[in-house]
Amino acid sequence: MKKINVMQDVLSSNEIIALKNHEYFKKNNTIVFNIMSSPGSGKTSVILETIKKLFNYKILVIEGDIAGDIDAKKIEKSGTDVYQINTFDSCHLNASMINTVIQKIKKRYDLILIENVGNLICPVEYNLGEDYKIVILSVPEGHDKPVKYPKIFEKANLLLINKIDLMDFSDFDFKKLNETLKKLNKNLQPVKISCKKSLGIEEWINWIKEKISLLPG
Repeated sequence: MKKINVMQDVLSSNEIIALKNHEYFKKNNTIVFNIMSSPGSGKTSVILETIKKLFNYKILVIEGDIAGDIDAKKIEKSGTDVYQINTFDSCHLNASMINTVIQKIKKRYDLILIENVGNLICPVEYNLGEDYKIVILSVPEGHDKPVKYPKIFEKANLLLINKIDLMDFSDFDFKKLNETLKKLNKNLQPVKISCKKSLGIEEWINWIKEKISLLPG
């Protein structure tokens, strides 16, 4: 009897399309961020703050949700181009979904922000063709999330700690968080931000600008 590893086959197929996506982004000199987190951590708020600060840049947002377009409408009000992807029964975006959006793009962007479906497990398994994986962890979620969901933190290029304005109402322990991160991903440095109070946003924006400045031409 031959056994078929379905998950491996799915991921292999996804990787092929992700490579095509990445080649498209590279050809168009576009930086792409895959933004991941649990529901309610503030992905959309971070994106809106980013748009506000990078008003001189051409930005596209790809919004991933199981259902609805509430966040996409918020982004659209900012005047930013946005595509909504509803995954219905799927708990993550995949490369094929992103490729469908690519087929509809009519102009070049400096930066594409992909807001993945709120989930700390599934999204990290699927390469979308992005340049960087950004993980958002909010203070109310607690400092122990990397212990419970290690893989997403192992693969992240940057960690945003959002809602630091709530620290006085939380037992969030940065020392314990950093101890965990050193074991999982020693290169992952957390950036503390608050979208509500506009704290730490400049550090995040400067990080983005640095990555865009590395683009050829």
